[in-house]
Amino acid sequence: MSFFADFAYEGARGIAGPFLALLGASGLVVGAAGGLGELAGYGLRLVSGPLADRTRAYWPITIAGYVVQMAAVPALALAGSWQAAASLLVLERIGKATRNPPRDVMLSHAGAEMGGYGWAFGLHEALDQFGALLGPLAMAAALAWRHDYHLAFAVLAVPAACTLALLGAARVLYPHTGEFEPAGRAPADGPGFSRAFWLYLAGAGLVAAGFADFPLIGFHFEKAALLAPRWIPAYYAAAMGAGGVGSLVFGKLFDRVGLKILAPLTVVTALYAPLAFLAGRWPALAGVALWGLGVGVHESILAAAVATMVPPERRATAYGLFTAAFGLFWFLGSVLLGLLYDASLAAVAIVAAALQIAGVPFILAAARLRFAAR
Repeated sequence: MSFFADFAYEGARGIAGPFLALLGASGLVVGAAGGLGELAGYGLRLVSGPLADRTRAYWPITIAGYVVQMAAVPALALAGSWQAAASLLVLERIGKATRNPPRDVMLSHAGAEMGGYGWAFGLHEALDQFGALLGPLAMAAALAWRHDYHLAFAVLAVPAACTLALLGAARVLYPHTGEFEPAGRAPADGPGFSRAFWLYLAGAGLVAAGFADFPLIGFHFEKAALLAPRWIPAYYAAAMGAGGVGSLVFGKLFDRVGLKILAPLTVVTALYAPLAFLAGRWPALAGVALWGLGVGVHESILAAAVATMVPPERRATAYGLFTAAFGLFWFLGSVLLGLLYDASLAAVAIVAAALQIAGVPFILAAARLRFAAR
């Protein structure tokens, strides 16, 4: 299900930047639209997460989110202005915000049975990323066959329909959630969340602020004439492939080593910014691959780490809170990088890398606290 979902919406995101540029959007508009989408995609989890914990309606909330998201993607084929396209991109993120906290709780329950949260979320993220690899490749093929963005978006109705069909099958086959993991398995640190949780949130937020949204990267490739339009989604596919492999590897390492594994990874992946925004065609490919590796691994370990810090009965709320803050930082960083893009490419590269490296001390502090609590 996640494979086809990412095939659909990441395929759309892979060509969203050039599509917005074609419709007349500026660099600031592209950066702000991407950041607003991430803000909506994370901020609304403050609602869906606590709602899922209170009602235990994990499946209904998850289904509603997937329906909204999978409807918004092929609807981009009908967009005739950048305002309409940007609105649909934000709506797609709203659908994702609705379904992710309850879905992640179900994944964490399965992870307890599979023997490791890192492996469970790493495997899930890898399937996400491999779907996200093939989606942009399909868009590249569609644009190579006929340079028509509207037709390319229409093609994504097929994986969207597959997602919803598999969603219905999963609901029938696995109607009961939470049956794998007993309540209170993860440590509870009093009535509030632990200090490690908040330190990790601060570090992850700084890392998120340093991630340029891919529409801005694709926009840069289009404006700088660095790549032909049909190659931009192919670069995005390479990023998703790197993220998928990295999620499998680092998910296993997280189960063995813990949160500190993110520190060296973050330092290395921060190099994506100077490579993507300041270098030529082939170094930019390496930069995009590092970007995908960083996004994929942080997203998978984020969910796995929170599962070790919060007991099952409070987990949807924790996911909602954590990812809402993550999205807020991503939004603020995206707007900042969009503003800087219109002024100086060097400033984009320096600020993006500096923000990510600034998050490393917080991640290491959280890792030390988690180790001491064992």
